[in-house]
Amino acid sequence: MSEIRKLIGEALADIVTDARSGGPRISVGLMAMGSELGPEELARGAELAQEHSRMLEVVMIGPKVPGFGKLSWIETPDCEEDVAKAMEAAISDGRISGAVALHYPFPLGVTTIGRVVTPGKGKPMILASSTGTSAVYRVEAMIRNTLYGIAAAKSLGIEKPTVGILNVEGAQLVFKALNSLREKGYPIAFGASVRKDGGAVLRGNDILAGAVDVCVTDTLTGNVLMKLFSSFTTGGSYESLGWGYGPSAGEGWKKVISIISRASGAPVIAGALEYTARVISGGLPDKVADEVASAKKAGLDAVLEGLAPKAPCAESVTPPPAEPTDEEIHGVDVLAVEDGVKVLWKEGIYAESSMGCTGPVIKVPAKHLEKAEEILKGSGYL
Repeated sequence: MSEIRKLIGEALADIVTDARSGGPRISVGLMAMGSELGPEELARGAELAQEHSRMLEVVMIGPKVPGFGKLSWIETPDCEEDVAKAMEAAISDGRISGAVALHYPFPLGVTTIGRVVTPGKGKPMILASSTGTSAVYRVEAMIRNTLYGIAAAKSLGIEKPTVGILNVEGAQLVFKALNSLREKGYPIAFGASVRKDGGAVLRGNDILAGAVDVCVTDTLTGNVLMKLFSSFTTGGSYESLGWGYGPSAGEGWKKVISIISRASGAPVIAGALEYTARVISGGLPDKVADEVASAKKAGLDAVLEGLAPKAPCAESVTPPPAEPTDEEIHGVDVLAVEDGVKVLWKEGIYAESSMGCTGPVIKVPAKHLEKAEEILKGSGYL
């Protein structure tokens, strides 16, 4: 146990402090089988969580593990299907308020909000999102992930969480959409890159430094980042840091079911249990509903409709004579940058696409910069 306590270190420090404040106990279920590290690791994580949090009662669900009789148990046969059914029943009848599972069949529209310890300064950071699918279309999913990530942060007591968008495909479109919502009254607080040029679109340096409270990304990228942040000190086979892949969130979704992986060690299991208890206590489903309602009031539905995928420009356009391109236009998404160049060509402005240090850019002659920006804005590229 001494090694486990050492591993947990700073990752649970804020939770430990919060737990000492008292308050009603929250019962959280934990699937007691399915780990690559054995059922004993799951039980050790449960014990560790209860040692650190007086607000938490862990209810183990599955075949009872010898030596862990002090934990509460809902015993089941040695079958994952029976464990899953018992967990659902315990949520339905109110025996537990939420659960931590190694897998769960979330419906489309529901995702999970991970939380990691960033190595640069040891700061916690929310990753939105890490499993599940909040929407089919990637950009819409990232916009919804933003709302759910903010809701998770607020349920942890962060009143005005800062938000950044990881620089993956679609990031500029997501920023444009979120900024439009902000201009119409949605109270989002953008964070800034630690790099000199700043901005809310984040690079690798920023996520290592924990530059924001909520890092928005697509689910597949978020899942990879969760695994990296959770196990970078152990070589990959044992996830030792952080709070796991996080609680479920989605429009109209009422359950709080968090995910860990089969490689999650006791420190991460403990963190996931306490993270789950805290967001339950903080009213995560209600916080999600509040964020969605606020965003819809600012025009979310219209923004999402306007971002629906468009067919690429198939028109053949002959570029005007080449000129030196000594100015760069930032903010066009990588998926649309070539079409943006063609739009300028049609207006007689020579342009080239390129990849800058913060993402794709359109290069134009300095004398045409102002007009080119107006054309791209009018065409919906900026």
